[in-house]
Amino acid sequence: MLTARQNAAGAQRNDGDGTSSEGASDVRRVRSGRAGRPARDLLVEVARQDAQAADERRRLGPQVAAALVDAGFPRHFVPVRWGGTAGTFTQLLADASAVAEACAAAGWCAALYAAHGRLAAYLPERGQQDLWADGPDVRIAASVVPPQGRATAVTGGWRLDGEWRTASGVDHAEWVLLASWTPGADGAREHRVFAVPREELSVLDTWVSVGLRGSGSNSVTADGIVVPAHRSFTLGALLTPLPDAARCHRVPYPMVAGLMFAAPVLGAARGALRAWADDCVQEGSRRPGQNLLLARASARLHAAGLLLEGAADRADRQGTTPLAVAENRRDAATAAAWCREAVDDLFHASGLRGQSPDSLLQRAWRDVTTAAAHGALGLDAAADAYADAALTRAGGVR
Repeated sequence: MLTARQNAAGAQRNDGDGTSSEGASDVRRVRSGRAGRPARDLLVEVARQDAQAADERRRLGPQVAAALVDAGFPRHFVPVRWGGTAGTFTQLLADASAVAEACAAAGWCAALYAAHGRLAAYLPERGQQDLWADGPDVRIAASVVPPQGRATAVTGGWRLDGEWRTASGVDHAEWVLLASWTPGADGAREHRVFAVPREELSVLDTWVSVGLRGSGSNSVTADGIVVPAHRSFTLGALLTPLPDAARCHRVPYPMVAGLMFAAPVLGAARGALRAWADDCVQEGSRRPGQNLLLARASARLHAAGLLLEGAADRADRQGTTPLAVAENRRDAATAAAWCREAVDDLFHASGLRGQSPDSLLQRAWRDVTTAAAHGALGLDAAADAYADAALTRAGGVR
């Protein structure tokens, strides 16, 4: 078991690719608040070069973690008053999927660093100041669903003990959001979220997965950490728009939770299609059925992209009615399922070539299969929610 400080020190050392985090300054920009397309394109290239190594080491390289910051992902949903972007879901979808096309794990962490910044905006003002007083480029990992560990009320806050699993990107995070059950005012349990400096936690090297290996979704443990009340909020608060806030902070959490996870699934699936098509070109001849497979896979991914673009547009500009929320859940889950089906078909049609350990298609298949299995992309639950919203009145299905 390593403490967070020991993990951070390890991140400063060479990470198997000859690059240290101190030596990653060549991919860093001046923190002007304007990341823009060049920084994103540089991140895509850095992530592509590190993808295989990240898969093997089971976490992102420090140069990729630095480039994620440079490209503006951690600040994407940070309120403007802290120097953040308070950006759109449409832009995050485009940027995270582009990164995931080069490296699914990097795209996954990119989307979640942005998403967790949005969650942290629900902290009380003093809690937000703790996170962002020195600037918005703060990488935040999280393990908030389901609640884990133990939270005990103490004078002025809460004491945390126990273990929380699958905190993606935690090795490079400065803060971590953790959730536990706590007693509510009416005697019912509350799903409460706490913001904790990563250096106060111990990081366990537990992430051994079929796919998304490079995401470093390790567990963390707390041993009597006291979190002040101003660094805590209930998950139920995410259902209520923040008053006088930017649009991105006035959207109910269920409307965009699936979208955040679906964005890297789409990018990784596009990467798989490109890898498969490149293999076909290199072979110089086509096997029976390849044309139909190509048409079906590319159409599925195109349709998945349209669904997610529509969901992002709803979140950015349209109403947040119960039906709109349910439509977004439906579309994110359906898009992820279509991506998984398309990549599954491509992989199983690739023959022995696709089984090679260094095959881009093989890695993409593992990544998409793992990412699409996330609970936020469960199609059954999304279908139930959509039916409940759409069939309550005539004309609800559209």
